[in-house]
Amino acid sequence: MLSKILKIIGSILILLAVTLFAVPYFFKDQIKAKITEAINKKVDAKVSFEDADLSLFKNFPNANVTLYKLNIINKAPFEGDTLVSIGEIDLKMSIKELFKGKDEAMDIQGIATKNGMINILFNKDGIGNYDIALKSEESNAASKPLTLNIKKYEIENFKFKYFDESSKIKMVIDSINHEGTGDFAASKLDLVTKSTAKITLDMDKVNYMKNVPLTLDAVLGIDLAKSKYTFKENKALINQLPLEFDGFIQLVDAGQEYDLKFKTPTSSFKNFLGIIPAVYAANLDNVKTTGDFTVAGFAKGLYSDTTVPKFNIDIASNNASVQYPDLPKSIQNIIISSKIINETGILNDTYINLDKLSFRIDQDVFNAKANIRNITENALIDAVLKGTINLANVSKAYPIKLEKPLTGILKADVTTKFDMQSVVKSQYEKINNAGTMSLSDFKYADENGKTMNISNALIQFNPSQVNLKQFNATTGKSDLSVTGILENFYGFIFKNQELKGNFNLNSNQLAVSDFMTTAEAGKTDTKTEAMKIPAFLNASLTAKANTVLYDNLTLKDVSGKLIVKDQKLTMENIKTSIFDGTIGLNGAVSTKEKVPTFNMDLSLKQVDIAQSFTQLDLLKKLAPIAGIVNGKLNSTIKLNGNLDATAMKPDLTTLTGDLLGQLLSTTLNSTNSTLLTALGSNLKFIDASKINLNNLKAAVTFKDGMVSVKPFNINYKDIKATIGGTHGFDQSMNYNIKFDVPAKYLGTEANELIARLTPAEAAKLENIPINASLTGNFTNPKISTDIKTAVTNLTNQLVQQQKERLVKQGTSALTDLINKNKKTADTTKTATSAIPTTKEEAKTQAKEEVKAKASDLINGLFKKKKAAEPKPAEPTTTP
Repeated sequence: MLSKILKIIGSILILLAVTLFAVPYFFKDQIKAKITEAINKKVDAKVSFEDADLSLFKNFPNANVTLYKLNIINKAPFEGDTLVSIGEIDLKMSIKELFKGKDEAMDIQGIATKNGMINILFNKDGIGNYDIALKSEESNAASKPLTLNIKKYEIENFKFKYFDESSKIKMVIDSINHEGTGDFAASKLDLVTKSTAKITLDMDKVNYMKNVPLTLDAVLGIDLAKSKYTFKENKALINQLPLEFDGFIQLVDAGQEYDLKFKTPTSSFKNFLGIIPAVYAANLDNVKTTGDFTVAGFAKGLYSDTTVPKFNIDIASNNASVQYPDLPKSIQNIIISSKIINETGILNDTYINLDKLSFRIDQDVFNAKANIRNITENALIDAVLKGTINLANVSKAYPIKLEKPLTGILKADVTTKFDMQSVVKSQYEKINNAGTMSLSDFKYADENGKTMNISNALIQFNPSQVNLKQFNATTGKSDLSVTGILENFYGFIFKNQELKGNFNLNSNQLAVSDFMTTAEAGKTDTKTEAMKIPAFLNASLTAKANTVLYDNLTLKDVSGKLIVKDQKLTMENIKTSIFDGTIGLNGAVSTKEKVPTFNMDLSLKQVDIAQSFTQLDLLKKLAPIAGIVNGKLNSTIKLNGNLDATAMKPDLTTLTGDLLGQLLSTTLNSTNSTLLTALGSNLKFIDASKINLNNLKAAVTFKDGMVSVKPFNINYKDIKATIGGTHGFDQSMNYNIKFDVPAKYLGTEANELIARLTPAEAAKLENIPINASLTGNFTNPKISTDIKTAVTNLTNQLVQQQKERLVKQGTSALTDLINKNKKTADTTKTATSAIPTTKEEAKTQAKEEVKAKASDLINGLFKKKKAAEPKPAEPTTTP
């Protein structure tokens, strides 16, 4: 019996499980349709969600509907802007809601969202992108696909963004986590809420709060019929500053009606320390304070399109002090008196008074006061700074998180009065600045141990300028003295406008490495940060330095002008003494794009070849002659390409340009060159050590890592050579040399043949062209020549000349013989068989004699080669 009962129960459980798994497949499409209909009936926007799932397990015994990747995209005038984006929405409802008919509304009991964003925008006309609710009669139809009877809702990891284009107010509330519990089915309820978030606030590009943490635990009395929300119990923290609220907010046709009061529940000065962002603050445990700090205020009135509630925020502290544990000094006589007030309900009438801010550390007193009015239209600012701060005492009285302590004395006595429109329009006659600020004996060391020592710095404030009267500093191996003028200082500070200036710099020694930064301080594999020319800087610098150290180079007597604008550094008339000569430079470096680029015109005068071609990678790649050629070089080089973004050195593989060069007072070290040694071995008529390169001029172009040398001529004794070709930055080469060589340099056998020529014939003998091909690379060259062919051709030419001369000699002898025989025939009547009797016989006999003599002569010349085919003679050197 028991087993039957268990089987029945098991069957029921299996059936229930199968049902719970199967039901979502039947109702999924129905629920997606109702949600889509509900949204589309309410909004005028592009709404989409990726998918919807139904689960009967997630909130059993209730059903759970999950929407994934819901997006609401605005239409005109905010076409394409995202209003709402939510990663996940969970809707909780009773299972019975699934079985309602097509026209019956589903009752939603709970909502939970994750990873969402709401983006509120106001354009210049004051129109907001959030107003997407349909106002047609269709939206008010009786049919409602969904009804809300929520008892609990949750928001996890939300972001709220707000930007008003007209007022330039930007607010971001990030990392929002909020939950509320209450019965929204009732017309009146108490909603218990818990909230945490971080807030960032900017007004017209000036940051007022950055990631300030907020918490609020509150019980809100809600009257749904009157749309009224009353603070009953609440506890709020702005960073660590506690606040309590009292009053209500009510939604009315014109906007929202406010009647709120707030105050700090305690008056301890620790309340002030709690305002300071955590990154600049320390643990408040065991901190000793005296005096008070209070924040109190109210907001009352209508918030609408044209008005804001009247409000008054009063911040005050009187004669307070603070002493942190384990620090030797305290901050004394702290006085804060500040108010933020609006008495009319018009936002522009809001004004801020910092009546006094004062404190003392040891005997150094610092005071400030300021007044800001007309904040939204044309802010009017009036401020005074006066006092002395010993920077070494700051870290001894307040726990500033510094890797290395600061030292130095800062003094200020400055007054300023201006309006923002005058700043924007550079109407300096309406700006009233006066006073000075100085810094002396300042010392700072970063986490890598690099130090900056400022012995004296003095700034003078004028209406139109900030005058840097003095700046003397040392860092690493460098010293510098700078004076100059900064323009548009307030435009840069308050409006992010360009910072303009003109400066003069003098230095005994500047090491470029002293001004490079690193990405990962303190690590053995530290990498240099990619350098970027500031976009906000528009300035020029006229510089003189006795010595500049850059990488492995030492530059002397450096002078010139640097101009920075639009993320571009332009160099004008830069001159330096280096390599026993001088280098002039004009060019530019731009870091505007992701990959920095440069272009330069270089002029080299009388620079030492051995030094420059050894130490400059560019010259080494263009012409690898270091160690081979001694002497001086004049050259002009035009080049452009990309820069390594960290080392700010040329990326040689991207170089394009050309070079014109002239060698002066040069000598060759042929023994240092594998190439010249190999060339001399293959061409016996050349002694590389005696080649004269004085005043040699060459033209070179380069692109994509390849160097092309335009053919140029050199002379060695009475030999002419034409050289041209290409080589790569990888030292591979492909060169051709065409020699125009007198025949006398082509070996002893050629000289023996030439010796048998008459002076007239030798004078007519032409120079012999010989070609050499150089491939491989500079350290392992491969050389091929056509010298054997040239010698063979020369030999054939000389033999032919010998034959022609002997034939001419034979013809002359024949004529003489005929004339002789004719005379003999007239004087004697006898004849022998050895003497020809006719002209034809005489002619035949003469030819045979000539042929025999020519044969004897040729055999005599080549008697060493009778047994084999003639082999071209090996060349010998005839210095």
